[in-house]
Amino acid sequence: MTEKLVIIGNGTAPGRMLEHLLEKAPSRYAITIFNAEPRVNYDRIMLSPVLSGEKDYEEIIIHGDGWYIKHGITLYKGHRIVAIDRDAKTVTSDHGVTESYDKLVIATGSVPFILPVPGKELPGVITYRDLDDVQAMLLAAQSREKAVVIGGGLLGLEAAAGLAGRGMDVTVLHVMPTLMDRQLDPAAGYLLQKELEGRGIKILCKANTKAIFGNGKVEGIELEDGRIIPATLVVMAVGIRPSVGLAREAGLAINRGIVVDHGMQTSDGSIWALGECAEVGGMVYGLVAPLYEMARVAASHLSGEQGAAFVHSDTPTKLKVTGIELFSLGDFADGDDREEIVLRDASAGVYKRLVLKGNRIIGTVLYGETADGAWFNDLKKKQTDISEMRETLIFGQAYQGGAPLDPMAAVAALPDDAEICGCNGVCKGRIVSTITEKGLTALDEVRAHTKASASCGSCTGLVEQLMTLTLGDSYSPATVQPMCGCTDLGHDDVRRLIKAKGLKTIPAVMQELEWKTSCGCAKCRPALNYYLVCDSPDEYADDYQSRFINERVHANIQKDGTYSVVPRMWGGVTNSGELRAIADVVDKFEIPLVKVTGGQRIDLLGIEKEDLPAVWADLGKAGFISGQAYAKGLRTVKTCVGSDWCRFGTQDSTGLGIRIEKFMWGSWTPAKLKLAVSGCPRNCAEATCKDIGVICVDSGFEIHFAGAAGLDIKGTEVLGLVKSEDEALEHIVALTQMYREQARYLERIYKWAKRIGLDEIRHQIMGDADKRKAYYDRFVFSQQFAQVDPWSERVSGMDKHEFRPMATIGYGQAAE
Repeated sequence: MTEKLVIIGNGTAPGRMLEHLLEKAPSRYAITIFNAEPRVNYDRIMLSPVLSGEKDYEEIIIHGDGWYIKHGITLYKGHRIVAIDRDAKTVTSDHGVTESYDKLVIATGSVPFILPVPGKELPGVITYRDLDDVQAMLLAAQSREKAVVIGGGLLGLEAAAGLAGRGMDVTVLHVMPTLMDRQLDPAAGYLLQKELEGRGIKILCKANTKAIFGNGKVEGIELEDGRIIPATLVVMAVGIRPSVGLAREAGLAINRGIVVDHGMQTSDGSIWALGECAEVGGMVYGLVAPLYEMARVAASHLSGEQGAAFVHSDTPTKLKVTGIELFSLGDFADGDDREEIVLRDASAGVYKRLVLKGNRIIGTVLYGETADGAWFNDLKKKQTDISEMRETLIFGQAYQGGAPLDPMAAVAALPDDAEICGCNGVCKGRIVSTITEKGLTALDEVRAHTKASASCGSCTGLVEQLMTLTLGDSYSPATVQPMCGCTDLGHDDVRRLIKAKGLKTIPAVMQELEWKTSCGCAKCRPALNYYLVCDSPDEYADDYQSRFINERVHANIQKDGTYSVVPRMWGGVTNSGELRAIADVVDKFEIPLVKVTGGQRIDLLGIEKEDLPAVWADLGKAGFISGQAYAKGLRTVKTCVGSDWCRFGTQDSTGLGIRIEKFMWGSWTPAKLKLAVSGCPRNCAEATCKDIGVICVDSGFEIHFAGAAGLDIKGTEVLGLVKSEDEALEHIVALTQMYREQARYLERIYKWAKRIGLDEIRHQIMGDADKRKAYYDRFVFSQQFAQVDPWSERVSGMDKHEFRPMATIGYGQAAE
């Protein structure tokens, strides 16, 4: 008989618990979730990258709406539970919904600590715990005024870096002598402060807040020593407390948190607790790795496996601020029974410290160079006697044995139980076995199946080394190849940093990302131009000089130096008036060849460059716009005659093709984009070899993608079936926008799809309605700026120098 499982809270811990539970006992429970936030489950540890601009909210969603539907889970969004009746075994939300349970899981998380100072209630004073807080900070950051962050711990510094990156003048107030005093020793704290100050963030340590002041809204902070710090935004990040009020009112055992045993069960045998609200073994936790371990243990017990037990393990601390390498683990306080090994490299900004007790590592602090963090963590966890490698220990794993080892040898030497991903608790053995068993060949596939490198990303290098070790020559980590000789950064890093740093021009990108050349090259400039057009369509002005010749003159150059012109014909449909206009242009300009293309368009070949504006002017009078046959963008939507004329047609394929083309023309994409709509499975429009295709069937519209019919020949993959034209348009547009945002410049859609995974694309476009709608909306927004006919602009005089014939210069006779 199916039992009722109710979960209070929908954060990362209960989300991970459900993944384990559905894997172990998929049919045991009818599951209901009450989430106080009005949204699905997202990755809270990635809020800082959202604040800094490195990620969007959609990118940190763990389980979209489609996931809950797929697993038959009822999710109440925006419902805060106000009462637990243990006798009746029911919970009640603030909206009046009452739900009974057989088993209950409490995952209410934590609440931020608010300093009890005057002015703490003023508008403009916020905490930093959830997405609403991030959205409030992003709104405040638009003013680019002054922000004060109270608290120099992990969250406070991530908030400060994010706000500074958004253009605010940021001051951090920290009551202790050094930053992150719970995680770092004074030497590493000094280096961290120096780095942040170098980024323009003011740091005030030993700063005790006396009051927050302002008339109707926050205007500043007064310190105990009398100093006044002006501010229009104050972020309190001074700690958290387990959220235990609901459990206390229900009569459960409470200490600092909700008291649970090592199986995560509370004082009530029908109720479990996990996450930041739970106290196990006298300890509460805020870092994600132990929360995921709680999730694993709770899922085991709920599935009927009673042997699992939570075991405390120190968790490394890492700061999620781009460009700052920091690793801290264990106990590094001074003591008579302790020794330390220290390495400093002032010029490189590197500091390493190992704290030893009885020839065993008990604490590690690494700043500036953290690659050996996983190895030191493994040595500490296993309490390895380091006596024999003491002299070289601080130099890392690669130097054991007296000489530097090849990095692959160092990774190979790690034992199978060595932890690779601290965020998700994934060990080396699991990664290697999953790669082998499932035939994984891409980093994103490894992330999807193991979660390794899927959160903060700091272990990506180690995961890629494991892939190289496991797959050998068959794995080529193309993702880390530089985009050109002007930079050491790959396309993905460049795109991420453009967003993170808010860069809006090519010179700004080259300066901030430390380009090796003054002006870039023919590889990087077009790519940067596309990334800026895509990311900031309302702010970035397309750079004319960063286009290839065909895109500069909006026509295709031929082998003899003349050009061809392809007017746009919506869905491949034309009429007698348009054909007469084309004929008149052909006669007037003595165009030598007229050719029907494979994309159902008419190509006029052999036009002199200086005649192009006049040709476009005459075509424009007949209503033609550029067919953009030269563009890295939407070129054609090929159609068949569909149900209007064909006796086999099931839908109006011509009408849908025209609608799609009129909606999407003008958009720039990483590479050329060709579409087709066939009115029945006979597929006369050849939709199954296009970048995106539609096959009309009696029940609706089957959407295909990732085909190729050029140098590579490849049939499409099925995205899914939708029932209406409106749905087809939304899904196609969302897919296109996902491709626009994630693909590398010149990467065709089928190569992009192979790289990131077909299932991931299907999940985001077919399975997650919120994410699909967000992609769709961003495409619609960009089209406001993209749908401008370049031919009419040039007819009006834009870039007129491009079409002037070269001057003929004569030489007179030289004087004797």
